[in-house]
Amino acid sequence: MRPLIGVTTSELRPSGLSTLRRQGEPDHPEMALGMTYLQAVERAGAVPVVLPPCVSDLESLISRLDGVCLSGGPDLDPEAYGARERHGELGPTEPSLDAFELALARAALDRGMPLLGICRGSQALNVACGGTLHQHLPGHRQSEPGCRVTHEVEVLAGTRLAGLLGVGTHAVNSFHHQAVDRLGRGLRIAARAADGTVEAIEGPGFAIGVQWHAEALADGRLFEALASAAAPALRVAA
Repeated sequence: MRPLIGVTTSELRPSGLSTLRRQGEPDHPEMALGMTYLQAVERAGAVPVVLPPCVSDLESLISRLDGVCLSGGPDLDPEAYGARERHGELGPTEPSLDAFELALARAALDRGMPLLGICRGSQALNVACGGTLHQHLPGHRQSEPGCRVTHEVEVLAGTRLAGLLGVGTHAVNSFHHQAVDRLGRGLRIAARAADGTVEAIEGPGFAIGVQWHAEALADGRLFEALASAAAPALRVAA
C-alpha cells in the first residue's frame, strides 16, 4: 500500500476570476499550492493529499496520514515565536494559517510521523519546537527559475541529511529571506550556507526541514526518503 502524505497549503490568495463565482457571490480567499509538491510526492511512490487549513478535528485528520510535508509559502507571523518587533521587510502574514500548520507539525512530531519541511515548512518546524526566526536575511532569494541551482550549502557530517545526500557541498535553489535564529528543542543543524545561515534542520525519527525548494529540483531523494519512512509497514513496525 502506498503511503498517504498530507501536504499543507499555507498560502491564501484573493479570488481573482469573477467568472468562477456565482452571480452576486462576494470575493473569497482561495488556497494556493504549487503542483510541484504533489508531483514530487507522487514520483517518490506516495499518494499526496492536500490539507486545507480549516480542519477543526486535527486528530481525525492526522490519524489518516502516514506522513506530512510542510510546504513553502508566506512569512510566519513573528507573534508565533514571541517576537516583539516586526522587521520592515516582513511580508504579509496569515496567523490563522500559522496556527494550523504549527499544530499539525507538533501533532506529527508527537506521533513520530515522518515530516519534511520545505522553506517556510522548515521554519515552521523550528517554531513548532519553540525556536525563533531571523525575520529578514538579504541575499538568499534568486531571480532564476526554481529548477536552477544558484546557491551552495554544506551538509554536516553525522546527520540524517548527510546519510541521504552525502556530506559536503551541494548546489540548491534559494527563495527565502527568513531562516532559523534560535534552534528549537530537540532539533539540530544539518546544513549551513557559506555565510553561516542555517539551511537545514532535523529532529528525532524522520523530521527534516530544508530551506531550499527540493520539490522544484530533479533530485527527488528527500521525497523518496519521506515516502519510504512513511510506508505503512514501516510505520507499524516503528
